[in-house]
Amino acid sequence: MADHIKTRKAPGTWVVRAGGAVQIETRNAIELTESGHAPLIYFPRDDLAMALLEKSAKTTHCPHKGDATYYTIEAKSGPIADAAWSYEKPKAGIEAIARHLAFHTDRVTVEEL
Repeated sequence: MADHIKTRKAPGTWVVRAGGAVQIETRNAIELTESGHAPLIYFPRDDLAMALLEKSAKTTHCPHKGDATYYTIEAKSGPIADAAWSYEKPKAGIEAIARHLAFHTDRVTVEEL
C-alpha cells in the first residue's frame, strides 16, 4: 500500500442525496485519506440500492488504488452520469474499500448526519 493512503471506519451516519432523494444512509462507511486530497467517504454496496445505479463504460486507473469502474445514478430528475465509482479489486493495504462506492460531490451531496 502507498504510505500516503489510509482507511478507517468513518464515525457517525453518512448519507448521499441525489436528485432530491436520499440514495443511501449508512453507519458502515469507510473514510479514505490520501495526501494532497480531501478525505473521501466510501459507502458499502450492501447499504445501497444498487438497482438505482447503472454501470457506465467509463473506467480509470490509479497507480495506488487500482482500476475504478463508474456508475450513473438513475434519479427521479434524470440520470447523473458517472456520479459514483468503485475499486472492485483495490490494491493491497486498502482492501477495506472493496465492495464500496465513492461519489462525486459536485454531482451529489455527501454528508454526515
